[in-house]
Amino acid sequence: MVSKVEQRLQGIGVTIPDAPTPAANYLPFTCTGNLVFVSGQVPFVDGKLEVTGTVGQNASIEKAQGQAKICAINLLAQLKVACGGDLDRVVKVVKLGAFVASADDFFSQPIVVNAASDLMVSAFGDAGQHARFAVGTNALPLNCLVEIDGIFEID
Repeated sequence: MVSKVEQRLQGIGVTIPDAPTPAANYLPFTCTGNLVFVSGQVPFVDGKLEVTGTVGQNASIEKAQGQAKICAINLLAQLKVACGGDLDRVVKVVKLGAFVASADDFFSQPIVVNAASDLMVSAFGDAGQHARFAVGTNALPLNCLVEIDGIFEID
C-alpha cells in the first residue's frame, strides 16, 4: 500500500527511491523516542552525483536547488525505512540542516535550500513546516553542491 504522503509526492512527479547506502562509517538514521535523526544526505541519484562544484562559481542557483530537492528526496527515502515503509507515520518535520558548497561571494544559501523545504511542505502539509539552518561552506563530500540532514517526529 502506498502512503498518502507518497501519493501526494507522486502527484507532483516525485517518487521515493530506495534509501541510499551510507558513504562511510555511520548509520543512515537513528531513532530515539519518537524522533528520527536522518544523517546528512547528498544528492545521489542511482548512486551517482549528477552535478558537482561550487554554487556561484561553476554551478547556478537553479542547479543547486535541484540538488537540494534530491537531498530532500533521499531524506524521505531514509525516513521511509525508519517508519517501516509508511511515511504516514510522520507527525512533524522538526528541523532541516543544510550545507551549500559556495563561492566566497555567494550569499543565497537559503534560496537554494528552499527547494528542500518546499518539498517537505508538499509532502506533509502544515506538518512539513520546520526549523532550519542553511549555511555556505567551501567544500562538501565528493564535491557535491548540497548536503542536508533532518530531524522528524513519528508516531
